[in-house]
This record gives sequence, structure tokens and C-alpha cells, in this order.
Amino acid sequence: MYAIVKTGGKQYRVSEGTVLSVEKLPAEVGDEVELPVLLVSDGSTTEATPSALEGKTVTAKVLDHHKDVKKIVFKFHKRKRYHRLRGHRQQLTSLEVVSIPEL
Repeated sequence: MYAIVKTGGKQYRVSEGTVLSVEKLPAEVGDEVELPVLLVSDGSTTEATPSALEGKTVTAKVLDHHKDVKKIVFKFHKRKRYHRLRGHRQQLTSLEVVSIPEL
């Protein structure tokens, strides 16, 4: 059984026990968060209609908060003596999926 959930403007395919990193959520370590469901499938049947999934959520436990690997942002204009080098590390939250709603 798996579900498609949406958080941080992105969609993730999850099943029970899945650990994933999402954009930082305002929750403490050990808290449980609920993520909205877009699709649920048990292998033979799939449910994706918004009216049938209204109010259903996937429950996930917050494992920790961390930073992603550094991404380099380099701007360059040739023959203009212009170059800028910046780095960016995105704030992330690790989640472990605890339960998926039944069909």
C-alpha cells in the first residue's frame, strides 16, 4: 500500500516506514505531523478523486531537522569582469511515515 502526499510544494510517494526529507516543517523532533493525501493505492485499486480523499491524511513522525548538501550558485558575465559565487544549504526535516489511510 502506498500514497502520494504533498508538502512544501512537492509530491512524494510514501508507504509505511518510509523515511523522507522534506522542506523544513514547524514541528519539534518527536511530534507527529499530518500530510494531505492526493492518491492512495493498495496494489489492485487506486483512489485519486478529491471527494473520496477529503479529510484523509498520512501521519508521519519528525525524526530530525538538518541541512541539505551545499549547492553552488555562480553568476558570470563574460568579458565584463563580473562573477559572484554563493552557496546555499536548504533547511530540511526528516519524516518517518507511521500510517496511511485505508481505502
